[in-house]
Amino acid sequence: MKQIKGLLAVVGGTVVIASCSLIGGNKNAKPTAINPGQLSTATNLKYNDEETGGFQVKDFEGQPDAPNTVFIEGGRAVMGSYEEDVMAYRDNVERTVSVASFYMDETEIANIHWLEYMHYLAKDSSQEVYQASLPDTLVWVGKLAFNDPYVDHYLRYPGFRYFPVVGVSWTQATNYARWRTDAVNRELMKESGQDLPEVPAGGRIPLESGVVIPAYRLPTEAEWEYAAQALIGTQWLEEMQTHQRIYPWDGHALRNPYGKQMGFFLANFKRGRGDYAGIAGRLNDGALITSYIYEFPPNDYGLYNMAGNVSEWVMDVYRPLSYQDFDDLNPIRRDGFLDDAKGYNSDFEKNPQGFTSLITDKARVYKGGSWKDVAYWMSPGTRRYLDQDSATATIGFRCAMIRAGSNY
Repeated sequence: MKQIKGLLAVVGGTVVIASCSLIGGNKNAKPTAINPGQLSTATNLKYNDEETGGFQVKDFEGQPDAPNTVFIEGGRAVMGSYEEDVMAYRDNVERTVSVASFYMDETEIANIHWLEYMHYLAKDSSQEVYQASLPDTLVWVGKLAFNDPYVDHYLRYPGFRYFPVVGVSWTQATNYARWRTDAVNRELMKESGQDLPEVPAGGRIPLESGVVIPAYRLPTEAEWEYAAQALIGTQWLEEMQTHQRIYPWDGHALRNPYGKQMGFFLANFKRGRGDYAGIAGRLNDGALITSYIYEFPPNDYGLYNMAGNVSEWVMDVYRPLSYQDFDDLNPIRRDGFLDDAKGYNSDFEKNPQGFTSLITDKARVYKGGSWKDVAYWMSPGTRRYLDQDSATATIGFRCAMIRAGSNY
């Protein structure tokens, strides 16, 4: 009996030793996503056993860093504008929501990024796809304005490489995000040394590989507004935020109150009627049109130009009552649920083309002010909309991405 007990002890000891070696050498350690061990805690079957065709568990070191992105820690915030609703739209009443952590581009997508996209589409896609990617450079045309140089030069001239791309529709921006996801993930697979799997057209590299990133996409309206406010900069003690923000910085002023940049504007916007940049010798924001994507100080999340320069597309379909209808966790409006577009058009059934409103399921929200807007529109809670296939010289975009495997 003693021999049997000794044998069991040895066997038990072997199991314990094996278990310890499987999870970091600590017998009290629990399996994690990064260190799952070599045995299933549910069945005791071995992972990655080639002889028996065991379940494959790839190495995982956490979500890879995605180019140009900044981590935005999620939490509770109040959506809506803190400015007076001078337009009387009543479409941005205050609403408390919670937003999960995510990643966002630190800058707008620039001309050089879009030209890179066009280059690879010309190499790898059909002529039709390439043509569909071309920005509308005619957005600069004005019947009573000499903007011809921007039509010819803004997109392609090297001096404008790191200025935000404009003339891009919501649909084009969404297509760019899909291409970018595939391009980055293919490069990550190569760097990992793993064999690149066969991916069907329109498919994606399997997430189980552990070395690819989630999809780039346009941010939701809630994500964009949350990131623009950057209220993490007002954090005090525990759950205290001392104040809200009208703009992506503290205070109601538009000029920098500190240091060598004291007195200079904090964003690129239209100061007043006919005043785009100030007077020669003392230009206020230094830009008649768009500006260098790193020109102005970033907000407390490290994001540049969340007020001014260009307005930005977000994912949401526009409805005036979205802020009342939203879920209060990760809100988004994808379509006309609870607020059908028929309600905004007279006699829709008999005359579907006789619209009396621009509000349809193709009306997409864009956020923030632009180089052509007065300061009112730089408040993160303001919102406007445009058809998803339209483009202007004042709207650009940046991408966002979920933080995968996170519960906050």
